[in-house]
Amino acid sequence: MWKKHPKALPFLFFSEMWERFGYYLMIGIFTLYLKDVKAGFAMTEAESADLYGTFIALVFLTPFLGGLIADRYWGYRKSIIIGGILMGLGYCLMSIHSIAALYASITLVIVGNGFFKPNISTLLGNVYTTPQYNHQKDEGYNIFYMGINVGAFVCNFFGAVLYNLLGWGAAFFAAGIGMFIGVLIFVIGTKHYAAFDIKKGVKEGDMSMKKITALILLPSVLAGVIGWLIPGNIFGSDSTDAFIFACIPVIIFYASLYFNADAEDKAPLGVLLTIFAVVVMFWAVFKQNGSALNTWADRYTDRSVSGTTEKVFKAVQFTQTLKYQKDSVPLYDEQFRLQKQNGVVQKEFNYPVYFRNDVHSKMQTEGGELSVWSTNLSQSINPAWVILLTPLIVAFFTFLRNRQKEPTTPTKIAFGLFVSALSVLVMIGAVNAGNNGAEKVSVWWLMGTYGVVTIGELLLSPMGLSLVSKLSPVRITSLMMGGWFLSTSIGNKLSGVLASMWDTYENKANFFWLNFALLMFAALLLFLMLKKLNKVMKERGIN
Repeated sequence: MWKKHPKALPFLFFSEMWERFGYYLMIGIFTLYLKDVKAGFAMTEAESADLYGTFIALVFLTPFLGGLIADRYWGYRKSIIIGGILMGLGYCLMSIHSIAALYASITLVIVGNGFFKPNISTLLGNVYTTPQYNHQKDEGYNIFYMGINVGAFVCNFFGAVLYNLLGWGAAFFAAGIGMFIGVLIFVIGTKHYAAFDIKKGVKEGDMSMKKITALILLPSVLAGVIGWLIPGNIFGSDSTDAFIFACIPVIIFYASLYFNADAEDKAPLGVLLTIFAVVVMFWAVFKQNGSALNTWADRYTDRSVSGTTEKVFKAVQFTQTLKYQKDSVPLYDEQFRLQKQNGVVQKEFNYPVYFRNDVHSKMQTEGGELSVWSTNLSQSINPAWVILLTPLIVAFFTFLRNRQKEPTTPTKIAFGLFVSALSVLVMIGAVNAGNNGAEKVSVWWLMGTYGVVTIGELLLSPMGLSLVSKLSPVRITSLMMGGWFLSTSIGNKLSGVLASMWDTYENKANFFWLNFALLMFAALLLFLMLKKLNKVMKERGIN
């Protein structure tokens, strides 16, 4: 695989693989840890979803700044190393059970990701700029993307073993170790990409950092502070208010780019801003994998194992043992959970929540035990589908391209939104199969919904980045890439807002119908605009 590619590729591949190993290990257990009553922070569903949404929103907002600073001042290698070290420290700090340590650690991860994420991808692109390798760039990125998903797939198995053996702290610490391994591999391979670490500096037509600070950052921070300090909650929580307020000046700025653009730049900028607006809905639903879908795996999916599977899973520490106890006998302190009644948090003693809708279990006798696989393993389903489906999607579009029938990039994105909406119908089927949560359902429902949404992801996510690079005016390419990350960030935050509403829906099917409606609305809107968008693409000589 490596022989025909630059020697830098394997080093960047494994650096990114280990970085994603750490990030997705942490994401896979984050909300479970926040909600854990005994060893976590005993947060409610709404509180954990709100913090999760804010966290992943900010993780995707900082790459805009990290990319600009690397481009103009620090260079890529320095930015990647600093970012990786900050993220590694953040994961390790999460192993300390303290609310102050929690917020300090997620701040380190947010800032570190801003320096690491955009710049390792940019450096990879630079390596393929030579005539010898330029024709292999797409293939190189496909291999690199596989590294991301290998790390995301493997990490959850390590997380399950470490949590089951040693607790949450060990799992978070392992994420930090993974990140440091990635940085070490990157440093070892320095000689293979040192020549491609070229600072662009500030060129004529670029917005200065002073101007960016004055027009974007400062107004955004001030608006965020106002949103936080406003009495009460307009959008459900102080953090959500602050985030939405902070986004307003940024959205106004990007709108001004369009209205003040030259005639030749106006149409392509209009296409990009349209795409940015509609893909918010995709991320709002897709990023519930770490919140609402994690809850579904935890409480509503049959995770029991028996026979040979149980023996194997126990041997490798993929299981937890639950012990049944009656409501009236609160024998174990760790078996209570928090409930909100009239806005007041109260402790509710009960047998493990898992048994509440486990109507077919034979273990519902006092002292009965049941082995279940660890919830976070469900987070490996999506990357597994990416690894399986990517070659098929690439082959399909190659087939269409050879027959000159390949759809345009906006068309692919529209179909990505439509297919993602279909994935939500699978979860509506799961709700109905489980009698609205009264009974547990097969894990195949999760497998199905992740499989369908992964097709949507592969049609949309890489295409969006490609579209930005194709249509952006040269002088503001970095700003427009920041716009893509902004739309991802807003979508991520919205995913937390939606997931925080989980407990307010008596009929869980209605929760998923809302997600379906949001995605279908975005898809239909984009399909209605396709003719105009494709016309702009054709005029620019771009597919």
